[in-house]
Formats: sequence, structure tokens, C-alpha cells
Amino acid sequence: MRYPPGTEIPPELRDVHRRAVRLEWLTVAYLLSAIVAIYFTLGSSQAMKGAWLEDLLSLLPPIAFLVADRIRYRPPDKAFPYGYHRAVEVAFLAGALALLIMGVFLIGDSVLKLLAGDHPPIGMVELFDWQVWLGWLMIAALLWSAVPILIIGRIKTRLAEQLHDKVLNADAAMNRADWMTGGAALVGVIGIGFGLWWADSVAAIVIGFDVTRDGWKYTRAAMADLLDARPRRLDESGVHALVGEVRELVAGLDWIDVAAVRMRELGHVISVSVLAVPRAVDDDLLERVEDATQRICALDWKLQDVVVAVVRELEDAPEDVLVHGRR
Repeated sequence: MRYPPGTEIPPELRDVHRRAVRLEWLTVAYLLSAIVAIYFTLGSSQAMKGAWLEDLLSLLPPIAFLVADRIRYRPPDKAFPYGYHRAVEVAFLAGALALLIMGVFLIGDSVLKLLAGDHPPIGMVELFDWQVWLGWLMIAALLWSAVPILIIGRIKTRLAEQLHDKVLNADAAMNRADWMTGGAALVGVIGIGFGLWWADSVAAIVIGFDVTRDGWKYTRAAMADLLDARPRRLDESGVHALVGEVRELVAGLDWIDVAAVRMRELGHVISVSVLAVPRAVDDDLLERVEDATQRICALDWKLQDVVVAVVRELEDAPEDVLVHGRR
């Protein structure tokens, strides 16, 4: 068995982790500036309201990452014998639920205003003794909230893949979606300028569906992790490759007749439990168990809290977790 020593990230990735932390602080500062810019140009536009709300919600993942980062690397103790890895999953779930609820609210609110036939006006404002159409200020604020965050999101995607951090990856996905939100709001504002009053509500509904889709996707992923589902890739497109690698390694151990291999995600690391029925019990069995544990740990730094236990038989074990040794 190998317990995490407190900081499981290998030395070659610690600089990557520090970059991720700095980038999340930069994201929080940037989003606050975008939120302020859009707030002062909101007017009565539903699309601008939707973009503003999504920017507010976009603060949740980086804040969750930064808060969990102060907790998840603590070593196991008496109160939490499995460590604090899942602090990040709790924060992830809370942010995803907020995103889902806000998306549903935005869709409902915008649909009601569309059915009521609301005509949102965009008037003139005085800026440095000049009369300026508020729509131009809206467009400038939307461009500021959309373009830089797209670049930041691409950087986060690379860092998330290296760190196997789902919160960072979800944050990157949300950042990439922000420019779509900004684009939809931009269409709504321009539509109002051309007299298409309904374009604003339609754009807000599109934004609402985008927020709801992200909220549902991340809520489902966070709940699956908390329910100990099999580890999956960062983009939730399939089972993590390490699942197959561990099963292949266990199947290749000549002293194992059959084994139940169970793996689950604990935040950014993966826990492995192997219950093995040996072909024979001899004096070298303990060394073989220790060797199997070390070989599994050596596959990848993400494999933590690895347990290989010997049992007499496996009763009622699901067939899809069983691994049969080669003869």
C-alpha cells in the first residue's frame, strides 16, 4: 500500500502546477474586470444580462480550484484516512449545480420576455461630453469579455491534461464557451440596433442553453466521481487509459489466478484496489504482493493509494471487474 506523502505531483510537474495556480489568479482578476465592464453597460438587454451572469458563474471554477488547492494536498490523518483529495470534487459539484440552476433560470426568464414581446431599448449616453450610442459600449465590453478568455482557456487545457485536473479542465471548457456567449450577446445587441427586438431574447435563450448544457455535463461528471465511477478522461469521452493498463499488468502476473481490479478517482489522482486469488500460497507471496504494488505505482504518478490484497476466493464479484491470469 502507498499513501500519498502530501504532495503527489512529481517534481517535473510542480512548475506546471504553479503556472496553473498563477493562471487561475489571473483569471479571477480578469473576470472581475469583465464583470464590471458589462455591468455598467447592461442597459435592459437580456443578452447582456446573460453574458454578465455567465461571467459571474465563470468565477466559480477558478475559485474552487484555488480553495481546494489549499486543502487537497494535505496528508491523510485520523479524521480523513484517505486524504483530502476530494475537496476539489466537492467544490466542483457546487459550482456545476450553480451553473445548471442559473442556466435554467436564464432560459425561463428570456422565454417569458420573448412571449411578452418586450422591446429592450438601447439609448444614448453621455461620455466625455459626447453623446454615444450605448450599443457601442456594450460591444466593446463584450469583446473584452470574450477574446482574452478564449486564449486563457486554451492555455488551461494544456495544463489540465498534464495535471489530470478536472476542475481546471472544466474551467478551460467554460472559458472557451464564454466567447460563444459573448458572440451570441453581440448578435443580440446588433439586432436591436437594426430594429430586431426579438434578437436580444433569442440570443439570451441561446446563452441559457449553453450554460445549462455545461452545468448538466459537469454536474453529472462530479456526481459520477463522488459515486466512485471508473476513472474517465478529462473530457468525459471515455474510460481513462490507465484502467486498461492496470488490468493488463495484473493479468500478466504469473502468480495470480483471478483478481478483482477496482479503480476510482480521488480528485486529481486515481486509487487502485486489487483483490487477488493466488495460484499457490508460499513463502514468497508477500514479496510478490509488494512487487505488484510497486509495479502498479510505477505505471503513472496519478496512481495513488494502491492496495494489493490476497484473498481465498472472490464471491459475487461483478464479471467486468475480474481479471483472469494468463496460463
